[in-house]
Amino acid sequence: MRTEKSNDLSDRRSSALDAKAELLRAYRAKMDADQPTRIAREQERMTIAMARDARRSERDRLKAEAQALLQAEERREAEAAAYLDAANVASRAKVEAEQKSDTMIARVIKDEASRKADRDKRYADRKARQR
Repeated sequence: MRTEKSNDLSDRRSSALDAKAELLRAYRAKMDADQPTRIAREQERMTIAMARDARRSERDRLKAEAQALLQAEERREAEAAAYLDAANVASRAKVEAEQKSDTMIARVIKDEASRKADRDKRYADRKARQR
C-alpha cells in the first residue's frame, strides 16, 4: 500500500510539472503571437512619450520666457523707482540748499543791518559829543 501512495505522489508531482510546463509553453506561444502587437504598442507608447516630452519642454520654454519677461519688467520698475527716488533726493537736496542759502543770505543781511545800525549809532553818539 505504501508504494501506491508514493505512486500517487509521484503521479501528482509529474502531472504538476507537466501542467507547469504546459503553462510555460502556452505563455511562450502567446508571447510569440503577441510579439507584433506588443512591438506596435511599445512604439506607440514611445511616440506618446516623445510627444509628451516635447509638450513639456515647450511648456517649460514658454514658462521661462514669461519668467524672463516678468523679471525684466520688475527690473525696469525697480530702476524707475530708483530713478524717482534719486530725483526726489536731488530735489530735496536742492530745496534744502536753497533754503540754507536763503537763510545764510538773510543772516548776512541781518548782520549787515545790525552792523550798519551800530555804526550809525556810534556816528550819532560821536556827533552828539562833538556838539
